[in-house]
Amino acid sequence: MNKPRAQRPEWLRRIVLVASAVLMALVSLEFAVRASTWGYLFVYPNFVLTARTVLAERDGGRYVHDRELGHVPRAGYTAAGTTIEADGLRRTGEQVAGAPILAVGDSFTYGDEVNDGQTWPAQLQLLTGRRVLNAGVSGYGFDQIVLRAEQLAAKYKPAVIVVSFIADDIRRTEMRRLWSADKPYFVIDDGKLVLRGVPVPPRADPGSTMNFWQWTLGYSHLFDFILRRLDLLHDWYGDHKRVQAPGTGEHFSCLLTERLAALQKQSGAKVIVMAEYDPVVWDDPAFAAEQQRMTKGLLDCAAKNGLTTIDSFDTLAATGAPKKLYVTWHMSEPGNRLIAGLVAEKLR
Repeated sequence: MNKPRAQRPEWLRRIVLVASAVLMALVSLEFAVRASTWGYLFVYPNFVLTARTVLAERDGGRYVHDRELGHVPRAGYTAAGTTIEADGLRRTGEQVAGAPILAVGDSFTYGDEVNDGQTWPAQLQLLTGRRVLNAGVSGYGFDQIVLRAEQLAAKYKPAVIVVSFIADDIRRTEMRRLWSADKPYFVIDDGKLVLRGVPVPPRADPGSTMNFWQWTLGYSHLFDFILRRLDLLHDWYGDHKRVQAPGTGEHFSCLLTERLAALQKQSGAKVIVMAEYDPVVWDDPAFAAEQQRMTKGLLDCAAKNGLTTIDSFDTLAATGAPKKLYVTWHMSEPGNRLIAGLVAEKLR
């Protein structure tokens, strides 16, 4: 009768000792990591909140809230190498007479990491001598890209609309919030696409959407260090809210090409759907295969609906060193010139 009573305190003592040892080891590692960077040895910020606050302040400067699209470039915004003109579009060069070419897309169209004249819309204007409107917006999903094309086609009456995307834009259609910014999204009702989430609410306070773990582990430099090494900070720092099941974005994006076909018929503008690729494609064969599969599915849907398509993969690969066509995550000027050449060739 005495034996079980004697064992319980011993096991409890062992558990407490092990837990204490683990805790002490973690605390020691925490201070070791902080000491390695010194600046954080006596400062204890919440890394998640800091990252989201910096993003909100940066985006608050270069974007303005839009009830229909979520956010659009702020008219009159300027930074080193970047000029958003009075119409809210990025500068592509001198004004040219005639019906313009409207370029819509994400950060690859907008031209993150390059100057105004180095974006592919600006390069396309140089190649064709025709006015090109750069309406790309960083962070857009394919749904926002299509909605922006519809919005601006009515305003500018373009002769051509180039709809550029990367495979991740397809995934973004599954979300109602990306990088702390709410966005419109689509659902299927009675077999048809129905727009939801409009009017889009303004960006929430950076800390208002953080969960318990982000409020606690967010203070750990050790945890931040581990996630950074594992390349897992995207979802830890980012404030993303899913509204559709993973993988459904492919079906939604396919249906959205029907809206582009309707826009082509209604506006009389030739619609070109073009696939671009992020640099990870050239490092990871498995990732590349999945990106190509998703891209091909969307381009096939576009072609089936009577739209002109461009897949830039083979042209980029044929250079022999496609990674050299990027700055870090986005196309450099030579890369954008190559993309513009593909569009110019289709126009000819």
